[in-house]
Amino acid sequence: MSLDPVLSVKGLTVGYRTNRTLAPVVHDVSFDVGPGQVLALVGESGSGKTTTGHAILGLLPTNGEVISGSITFRGRELTALNPKGWRDIRGRSVSLIPQDPTVSLDPVRRVGHQVEDVLRLHTDLEAPARRDRIHELFTLVGFDDVERRYRQYPHELSGGMRQRVLVAAAVAAEPDLIIADEPTSGLDATVQKQVLDLIDSLRARSSTSMVLVTHDLGVAADRSDLIGVMRNGHLVEVGPSADVIANPQHAYTRHLLNSVPSRLSLRENRRSVLSTRKTVIEVTDLQKDYGEVPAVDGISFHVQQGETFSIVGESGSGKSTTARILAGLTNATSGHASVLGTDITALSRAEFRPLRRDVQIVYQNPYSSFDPRFTVFDVVEEPLRSFQKARWGRRRGNVDRVAAALEAAALPADFARRHPRELSGGQRQRVAIARALVVEPKVVVLDEPISALDVSVAAQILELLQRLQEDLGLTYVFISHDLSVVSAISDRVAVMQRGRIVEQGSVEQVFSNPTDDYTVRLLDAIAGRELTTTRGIS
Repeated sequence: MSLDPVLSVKGLTVGYRTNRTLAPVVHDVSFDVGPGQVLALVGESGSGKTTTGHAILGLLPTNGEVISGSITFRGRELTALNPKGWRDIRGRSVSLIPQDPTVSLDPVRRVGHQVEDVLRLHTDLEAPARRDRIHELFTLVGFDDVERRYRQYPHELSGGMRQRVLVAAAVAAEPDLIIADEPTSGLDATVQKQVLDLIDSLRARSSTSMVLVTHDLGVAADRSDLIGVMRNGHLVEVGPSADVIANPQHAYTRHLLNSVPSRLSLRENRRSVLSTRKTVIEVTDLQKDYGEVPAVDGISFHVQQGETFSIVGESGSGKSTTARILAGLTNATSGHASVLGTDITALSRAEFRPLRRDVQIVYQNPYSSFDPRFTVFDVVEEPLRSFQKARWGRRRGNVDRVAAALEAAALPADFARRHPRELSGGQRQRVAIARALVVEPKVVVLDEPISALDVSVAAQILELLQRLQEDLGLTYVFISHDLSVVSAISDRVAVMQRGRIVEQGSVEQVFSNPTDDYTVRLLDAIAGRELTTTRGIS
């Protein structure tokens, strides 16, 4: 560690004021970041890592305040700065790469003008020179046709491109310190790798220091010099990344590492799916067009009873459209899809209805699929009610079935009286699983069921799905862009790109000996490969 750290945080305590009470949420946090170093702050939602980053930037909300402690940048105390002092530092010497470009970029302004704001505020460049500098920045972040990109609006760019715009804005004034708040959390694996490679190369050019806020231990392991682990507002462990990964000292750090999907041993304990089992899903030359654009382009696969068949690919590959066809939520344009012996290709929603008892879907975001007025009981009971004709007395008869479904999803029966807004993300996903199970289906389509969850909660959901499959003989179609999750839970996997299946086979075959270049790129983009070297830490 340099004798003169770029950033020094000592005894930082931050609180939020609610109902005239100041409640601390970050407690006595201390760390140093040297020139050119990357500190990754990792932890689950609510751990205080983002609040710590916002405190460093002076961007706490109006009800938030630094209660005690010190934050010094290049020897200058930041907690004592007035608004003018912050304007001089923020953007020029310390910058932010925010999490969500959709929220951070103004939808009615061209992206070039938004990056130009930084140069207008923090440099003496004239308009032509600013434009040239933005063209240079856009080239640095990997854009082609930079003048066209300069003139585009955010909605005309992909998620990865929008994130690149935010990176360009963050490095425009060549700051000494960047706070990167979950900069790749919504991106596909290959785009995530491109953005992180970009940040690394730009940082190396000017020896910029960085505080990387992330819940992804793989990203932290790959991209940081130091790792700080936060839990309930406390920094429970901090040290060189290699040491924290190889020899964690705190029990919570060990728990997080053991929850990484690549370290789970779900498939090691599974009964093998015999080739003699009957086929429950048969897809042949399936096509789905939106106008003249093929979302699903002539794919074929089959799924056997009791197995987990995963479909992986980047955003726009057609995997979720395939899931919706199998769940009867959209019709195919051509081809054939047979589910439990019924050709569903041309069925209307009404004609698909009798099959809905046997085919259920669990969505990526359970909260958006729940009626906010419903209690948990109402949410789980809804599929039952849709198949029941009698109106009187049915609720009383459904109580036991709802309780059993909640119990199967590892939730206590008294959760039935709560509302979804009162639950955590993991608890909501368990409710979504209970809703799917209450009608006792044979096939469950899982569309990105853990992508929005913290690593330890995701591990609990994967273990729950594994147990339910073994106990109930369920067949899963698992949709994901996360190959480490797919490797942990799947029997067979299909890789989709631009509506086509480019490769499929057993997990061992596809992951150990991929034959398609696209599959190779996906596998190379997996973050935190060294995390797989130790199966478990006790």
